[in-house]
Amino acid sequence: MIRVLLVDDQPLIRSGFRALLDLEDDIEVVAEAADGREGLALIKELLPDVVLIDIQMPVMDGIEATRRVAADPALAGVHVVVLTNYGMDEYVFDALRAGAAGFLVKDIVPEDFLHAVRVAARGDALLAPAITRKLIDRYVTQPPPVRAGSGLEGLTGREREAVALAAQGLSNDEIADRLVISPLTAKTHINRAMAKLHARDRAQLVVLAYESGLVTPRTS
Repeated sequence: MIRVLLVDDQPLIRSGFRALLDLEDDIEVVAEAADGREGLALIKELLPDVVLIDIQMPVMDGIEATRRVAADPALAGVHVVVLTNYGMDEYVFDALRAGAAGFLVKDIVPEDFLHAVRVAARGDALLAPAITRKLIDRYVTQPPPVRAGSGLEGLTGREREAVALAAQGLSNDEIADRLVISPLTAKTHINRAMAKLHARDRAQLVVLAYESGLVTPRTS
């Protein structure tokens, strides 16, 4: 059973998502919260598998709540997915840098929404290739300053190649095709890179690839 916590200051949004989730046999909504502070308290109490949290809320916004979840080792099994009305806005990249597993726009179709919840619960890549490419299109022309000491020097050549391709929006299968390796090997390279770089998930791996300079507008 996938345990989900909904955090949004709009009751109508929460009830709409809950109605969808409650129809699924393998998903349970354990609680709802109207702001980040209330949500954070419930996260610590209930330890849900997935938290769907709005970016902009009163008292504490979704980015700060996400940052606090990511900083707490006791919450390592909690996967935070940020919700936005605006699609690719300036807050999305900040949310990913704060430790979010990915993001969803609130007008997402129900099938994609339910799939995203299940993917996030598994700890797999929530950023589907199409979403990753949108992220790249929005931010690659104005990347954040290159961050020194990113840890990329500890990656093998193949791991660096796999990370660079993941940051360009390729799935594990596509990475495997590009590098002429098996999908399992591609996934292994990605997982080892995440472990070495202390990235919580693939979303943070993409952020690190840009912040480190491994991927630039010229190579994407």
